[in-house]
Amino acid sequence: MHTVIGGYCPGAIGRVAEMHAEYYHRYWGFGLFFEAKVAKELTEFLCRFEKGRDGFWTLMSGNRVEGAIAIDGLKAATNGAHLRWFIVSPELKGSGWGRRLMTEAVTFCDRLAYQRIGLWTFAGLDTARHLYEAFGFRLVSQEEGEQWGTRVVEQRFERNQDSN
Repeated sequence: MHTVIGGYCPGAIGRVAEMHAEYYHRYWGFGLFFEAKVAKELTEFLCRFEKGRDGFWTLMSGNRVEGAIAIDGLKAATNGAHLRWFIVSPELKGSGWGRRLMTEAVTFCDRLAYQRIGLWTFAGLDTARHLYEAFGFRLVSQEEGEQWGTRVVEQRFERNQDSN
């Protein structure tokens, strides 16, 4: 049975980093730099997590993390909330759980009246882009870059409260 839970759960950091590392290595050639970046930044986020400002949800299958999404609200007032670490295990892709996680994150932001939500991704992740756009995110910029340790066409998507 699958459930979505809010907040930290034991093993979340390692499992979310593992899912990102395996997927992005397999399909995009990302390596150690990317896995370490995910683990480090997710750890830093969860260590400074403030309920009522930040959100973190995991998709659980028993005691195993099979998906995750986060909202980093630290700079929500100035730069907008930051949607991060959105992933669903390959076995559950296409099952609607990604949409459920995205609903949790966007509803959280709407409840807190965050005026803008932003996320970074890259060209070629068409299924994710379709889901982002279905939730009102729009592409606002793109250019080649290496913020994940591999050269890709980085894309910035934003969702503005007043346009939804």
